This record gives sequence, C-alpha cells and structure tokens, in this order.
Amino acid sequence: MRKNAGPKRRSGCPLNASVEMLGDRWSLLIIRDMMLGGARTYKTFLECYEGIATNILADRLRRLVAYGIITTKPDPSDGRRIIYLLTPKGIDLAPVLTEMVLWAAAHEDTGNQALIQQMRADKKNFLAGVRQRWATTLTPPIKTPSADTTPARLAHPASERARSERSRNPN
Repeated sequence: MRKNAGPKRRSGCPLNASVEMLGDRWSLLIIRDMMLGGARTYKTFLECYEGIATNILADRLRRLVAYGIITTKPDPSDGRRIIYLLTPKGIDLAPVLTEMVLWAAAHEDTGNQALIQQMRADKKNFLAGVRQRWATTLTPPIKTPSADTTPARLAHPASERARSERSRNPN
C-alpha cells in the first residue's frame, strides 16, 4: 500500500520530504503549540509569542492539512469556526520535536528549563503523555498551560527576560 505523499515533491529523498512538509519554523511552532499547549484555533495560533503573520499562519495551516499532519473539524460550540487537530501522523512528530528541543538545549542558551529537565529525566513518559493527550480522542482537553510549560517558554532567554521585565514594569 502506497503512503499518502501529499503534494508533489522535488525528490524522493526522505529528508527532503521531511523538510518540504515541515521546512520552516512556523510549521514546527504550530505543531509545538498544539502538542504542548493544546492550541486548536486560528486565534490561539495568532497569539503565539513569536508573532506569526496572518497570511503565513493561514498558509502553514493549509500546508499542514494538505500533508495530513493536522486535520480540521467544525467547532462544536460555534460551527462557523474551525478547530485544528493533530492527526496520528502529526502525533508521530512528538519524538522528533522532543529531540530537536533537547538538541537545541544542549548547544544553545534556551529557555523553559523545566520542560527540558522533564524531557531529559523521563523522555519515554513525557512522550507517552503527549501521545495519550492526542491519540485517545484526537481532541485534547483545553487547558491553560502553566508558566513553566507554555510553548512560548521555548523561546530564547532574551524573550524570557523581556517577559519578566514587562511583568515587573507593566507600563
């Protein structure tokens, strides 16, 4: 049985296929926000700390849907709105993103050390938790992430310093 290849690729190289599907930071950050923060709506993605532009967000969501990494469904509380959900293919990216986070943390000065420590201490359990939240129903509970695990905390330490300064000096 042939796997769904999605849109036409430049080559048959597996690494090229990965790059074409996930090849920019915005796609990876959208998936991060879904996996770690439970983001499911266009508005929630727009509110990410990195500040994605509306045209880029719309394009990346369309691309992730086209490649079968995420899917959509009508919002049960308002059928005019769309909810985005990770597919099993998208959930399978959890180990990849975890390794990318750990790699960056090993080589760069990054934020969200609590999350990194959790990943390092028990990667298997961390990944099982991500899979369990998404795989059982493909509809994770909507919750507010804690300050230590919010996806925005994966940003550079300068971003954390700026956030900290804003909280101390609200004007």
